[in-house]
Amino acid sequence: MAKNRKNSRDKAKDSNWQERVIQIRRVSKVVKGGKKLSFRAIVVVGNEKGQVGVGVGKAGDVIGAVRKGVADGKKQLIDVSLTKSSSITHVAKGVSGGAKVIVRPAAPGTGVIAGGAVRTVLELAGLKNILAKQLGSNNPLNNARAVINALEGLRTFSDVAQERGVPLEHLYT
Repeated sequence: MAKNRKNSRDKAKDSNWQERVIQIRRVSKVVKGGKKLSFRAIVVVGNEKGQVGVGVGKAGDVIGAVRKGVADGKKQLIDVSLTKSSSITHVAKGVSGGAKVIVRPAAPGTGVIAGGAVRTVLELAGLKNILAKQLGSNNPLNNARAVINALEGLRTFSDVAQERGVPLEHLYT
């Protein structure tokens, strides 16, 4: 009986995750008997509290592909350190394939100024004030992965203070 309660608690804990499908594509594979059709879904998973991941799923039906994409996205989660104004600490650049993305912090009240897959990833990460620009490719999967790459490269104020060997208060002066 306690086991059932624990499972229901785990499900309630998982309910704060949001999933957004960026793209669904019908893809085909040529086999001996002809073409085999399947679907590829690119899904972004985030909790709007600093955790986000991008997943890809392929299956014979759309629902199965989305389900696999969500599972893959949860495996690839990264932590993003948010500032008090729901922004990032410094400018960051990310690359994935031919896609390059620049993300920069913005003043409170600015909102999320980004397009396409980049906007979706930033919103589900919990960023409220941020500017982003896609450069190079407009492929949604590569752009989403480029944003993840940029967010992984962010450093917090406390990390920088620790590396320099100075107290955190001396960074602000």
